[in-house]
Amino acid sequence: MVQNVKTEAEAARRRVNSLSAGLLTCGLLGLGLPAAAQTLAPTTTWTPLPRSSTNSTTTAADQTTAATADATGATSATGTAVDPTTTATTGSPNGTTPPLEGDAALDPELDPDANAQPLDFGRQNLRETTLDDPTALRTRRDADAASDGVRLGTMVLRPSITEKLVHERSNSGGERTNRTFSETGLKGSLTSDWSRHELTIGGEGYWQKNLSGDGATDPRANLNADLRLDLADDTVAHIKGGYAFSREDSDDPNAVSGASVQSGIHQYTGGVSVEHDFGRLRGTIAADVTRSQYSDAELSDGTSLALSDRDRWAGELRGRVGYEISPALTPFIEVAIGKITYDEKLDTSGYARSADTYGARAGVAADFGDKLKGELGIGYERQRFEDSRLDELAALTVDGNVTWSPRQGTDVDLGLSTSIDPSTTAGLNGSVIYALDSAVQHQLRSNLVLRLANTVEWTRYPDSASSEDSITYTTGAGLTWSINRYLDLTTDVEYERKEQNGSSGSDVLTTSIGLTAKR
Repeated sequence: MVQNVKTEAEAARRRVNSLSAGLLTCGLLGLGLPAAAQTLAPTTTWTPLPRSSTNSTTTAADQTTAATADATGATSATGTAVDPTTTATTGSPNGTTPPLEGDAALDPELDPDANAQPLDFGRQNLRETTLDDPTALRTRRDADAASDGVRLGTMVLRPSITEKLVHERSNSGGERTNRTFSETGLKGSLTSDWSRHELTIGGEGYWQKNLSGDGATDPRANLNADLRLDLADDTVAHIKGGYAFSREDSDDPNAVSGASVQSGIHQYTGGVSVEHDFGRLRGTIAADVTRSQYSDAELSDGTSLALSDRDRWAGELRGRVGYEISPALTPFIEVAIGKITYDEKLDTSGYARSADTYGARAGVAADFGDKLKGELGIGYERQRFEDSRLDELAALTVDGNVTWSPRQGTDVDLGLSTSIDPSTTAGLNGSVIYALDSAVQHQLRSNLVLRLANTVEWTRYPDSASSEDSITYTTGAGLTWSINRYLDLTTDVEYERKEQNGSSGSDVLTTSIGLTAKR
């Protein structure tokens, strides 16, 4: 009996070993057959077929292959072994796999957006975009463009209104005066959003009202418009117009002595220019006209003094040629000729002040990208009067401007200018004014900006026997805090010192605080 038990145990062990060997063999075959089938199958690449091949019907052999593929394996119409675990697909007679019929993702010809042009294709001006548009590529042209603005058809309006409380303390000739006043300002820009050409209109105006103390108010306003016409790929035309109003300063040599309210100066400007690039050579021709009108001055006794003898027209024709020696540097030369014509042949002193003007200068324009750009020119300007009793007014001119950004959030602007100011004093031809100004803007925080400004102005009189040269220094600082997207708080302080030979000079200290609402 013991022998029978041993025999049955050995038989059970043999059955278990046979079952284990069979399972191991099946596992090895299951892993090896798919790998062998993939090794035997030829490698194919997807190649788009012509439209006619893509739309053609599958062959009978292909349909048979797809229909008879099963879990035990199959062969294609060409006799090639295929993997039974893969999904059957249709093929082409040359062995390549065509794109799926009607699949836009694989066939670009079926995708309507594959060859679609960008939204702004063909536009020379990119569209105005909102601040929250992540695809915005256009740099705002004005610092006030920090808000969306108001869209008016194809135009975008960005208005702002400012209300300030200002205190002014002045000392002139030992006489001290103080006044506190409110100043209301309106400012805005209107910019076109056209695919071609561009119209830009900007304006601002300021009105003052005395709250305490004595002193003359200083209202001022200006309005400018520029229409750019893209005539051709290398030709651009500009049509400009403008208006400006200011009150003549009581310290100006041409001001009326003893007047309670000085004359108001109205200035109208207009011009047209055409720029063309001849390869590396760049040419510009421009014509400008200016109309100046002076209102009556109010005297301390209540009467008024007419100053219409100072009304005049001024026209100038200007040409400029530059040569681009590199993408960053372009030397240039510029010549100008003009005419000044007064409405009245003689002024109140009996002088004929109409004149011919001539000017020329040479310089270089630089453009090193957003970090540094500007131009500097040195020249000569002469004004020849009709009245032989008046000497020619000639001057060496220095003009230029530089914009520099040493680091992100910091902008530095430098300017040089030379101008000729005609005189109203009998026997005096006029003065030459040289000005150097600088402005620095630094972003302390995302919503806090520091502003610094300095100006030096030198007024030179050729006839020193009649008037003395003077120098005016101006320095100022300010902070702008953006309370939110539509409201700014500003604070400013400014000091002005004027020095003149033969006098004690004058000082003016101004402080202000205000709010600016913008859209």
